[in-house]
Amino acid sequence: MPFRVRSATTDDIPALAELHVQTFNETHRAGRPGGPSYELRERQWREAFAVTDESWFCFVVEDDDGDLVAFAKGTPHDGGVPGFAGELNKIYALQRVQRQGLGRLLLCSVARQFLGRGVTSMLLFGEASNPSNGFYEAFGAQRLVSDTGEFHGGYGWRDLRALVARCAGR
Repeated sequence: MPFRVRSATTDDIPALAELHVQTFNETHRAGRPGGPSYELRERQWREAFAVTDESWFCFVVEDDDGDLVAFAKGTPHDGGVPGFAGELNKIYALQRVQRQGLGRLLLCSVARQFLGRGVTSMLLFGEASNPSNGFYEAFGAQRLVSDTGEFHGGYGWRDLRALVARCAGR
């Protein structure tokens, strides 16, 4: 595989901010500019990397040229949805590299990292109409529905050990 997953470092901030802008626009704006700016994303990543208590982590995927093409960020869950301790806060890949196993690499890396920290459950919040939702379901995520039975785009894994086992089996 021409891709490599690794932990992000402060040296990645400029490329990560650029990647974040591009993938956000591809995912949420049909490729059109107008989402959050590079300056905002760079500031957000600098602020994140300034937190050195290991409460969060980020994995990046590089292509053969060493360019970042995908990333995922894990954070503690704030408790707003009981029963989940970790949050897959962000997961994005450039459209040109989607459907090549990078989402699986990132999802499985995040799950293993959480398990290594003693976090055994994880959720994510997305858009209910996002075409990538089938990806989460293929990896055993359960839809999180409101008290009225509505689905707003949230998914959860109550047992990350099962997710990691599924990762190993693919």
